[in-house]
Amino acid sequence: RHVADFQLSVASVLENHSVDCLAQDLQLQAQKLAEKLKCDAVVSEISTGPGTVNFTINRELLAKTVLQQVLKDGSEYGIKSELFSMVPRQKAVIEFSSPNIAKKFHIGHLRSTIIGNFIANLKAALGHEVTRINYLGDWGMQFGLLGVGFQQFGDKEKLKSSPLQHLFEVYVQINKAAEDENIKKLAADFFRKLEEHDEQTLSLWKQFRGFSIEEYIRIYKRLGVHFDEYSGESFYQEKSQEVLRMLEDKGLLQKTIKGTGVVDLSEKKDLSLYSTVMRSDGTSLYITRQVNLAAAIDRMNKHSCDTMIYVTDKSQSSHFQHLFQILKLMGYDWAERCQHVSFGLVQGMKTRRGEVVFLEDVLDEVRSRMLQNMASAKTTKEVEDPMETAEKVGLAALIIQDFRGLLSSDYQFSWDRALQSRGDTGVFLQYTHARLHSLEQMHGNEQLTDVNTSCLQEPDAISVLQHLLRYDEVLYRSSQDLQPKHIVSYLLTL
Repeated sequence: RHVADFQLSVASVLENHSVDCLAQDLQLQAQKLAEKLKCDAVVSEISTGPGTVNFTINRELLAKTVLQQVLKDGSEYGIKSELFSMVPRQKAVIEFSSPNIAKKFHIGHLRSTIIGNFIANLKAALGHEVTRINYLGDWGMQFGLLGVGFQQFGDKEKLKSSPLQHLFEVYVQINKAAEDENIKKLAADFFRKLEEHDEQTLSLWKQFRGFSIEEYIRIYKRLGVHFDEYSGESFYQEKSQEVLRMLEDKGLLQKTIKGTGVVDLSEKKDLSLYSTVMRSDGTSLYITRQVNLAAAIDRMNKHSCDTMIYVTDKSQSSHFQHLFQILKLMGYDWAERCQHVSFGLVQGMKTRRGEVVFLEDVLDEVRSRMLQNMASAKTTKEVEDPMETAEKVGLAALIIQDFRGLLSSDYQFSWDRALQSRGDTGVFLQYTHARLHSLEQMHGNEQLTDVNTSCLQEPDAISVLQHLLRYDEVLYRSSQDLQPKHIVSYLLTL
């Protein structure tokens, strides 16, 4: 016997809600209720279970309704559901990826990139106005070191052709020499000149930044990711001094005995919880609270958005809690609308060349492994551009492996598991998708006007139709908690 489509629990509608209602009483109530109900054009059968009334929907109507909706809405199926009609359209700013120039692009940046992109795509698909921001680590004492390193070991040509790799190599070299007091002094001088906007120093820094962004854009393109704005810590250096003044004016900035500047976040105002916003020498802290405060305030003024989302790993959770708390203390009510979407750590992602240094290493690795798998599989058809196919399918594999669990969970990465062609993998999803496309090509996919739904009555067809019917609810869940796993498991079940 097929399972009913809808079920009403009788206990949930009884007047006296007595918990000690006996099972046979409930059974009796269910039967009484069922006898009063009549089938109609929608409900084709009414039956009872233990304390429940069960309804079966007219199978032909189900098939007709779902298929008509699918054909009518096309790629917007699910998005046009009335579930979303009550959701107001919003302006959202999403900050994600945010690597540091000249430092390793670690695996956390990859997670931030694909998760931030998912959230931005989902919101855009649902009709919200989205601004994607990449907030680069492009300032601070390390640029003093890097500048001196480049003056000693740099190569203008290499900087142009592969800036991220070259700057990283220079950074590693100069770090080895950084014990030397003389190097430390030169680095401090270089950074001071940078802060004083010395033309020559600034022009070198601008080259580091400009070439790096160009290379990032090219790599992000391979991932299918774009940003509306590249901003960075450098942009807010001067504004961060304003923030300190504002904190002082509002009486929120306190000096400790050591001379550091802190904001008291404790309930009893006894400094049991505080956030440091200034070093004792008055310089801004690295990735400092005040730089981030300045960025948040500036962004809100510029975009006047309804929600501001930061996508970073969970080690930064307390940083963002403090950030939002300080904004609230400063009198910015919109701090309530800021959100930190945090994610867990990935263990074990190494490329054949060893540790992951750059995003590009991961993309090259996934492509070459996928090419190998395609070459050894018996079912692989000749494709026009095997490199591109390998890259796209490999990317799907990476993303699906990442999105299957809760974002906050840590997980052990495995190339073999991610790239399996069977089971719950991105490769299998792509494979199924390709097969469905070739079915369409073989049998023509012109728009049908009248569909004979009476031939879609077997249990398998019905369960696919019922699953399709749930798609909007799954989208809605993902839009509420920003977790991609609902959509992923829906697709794998489909």
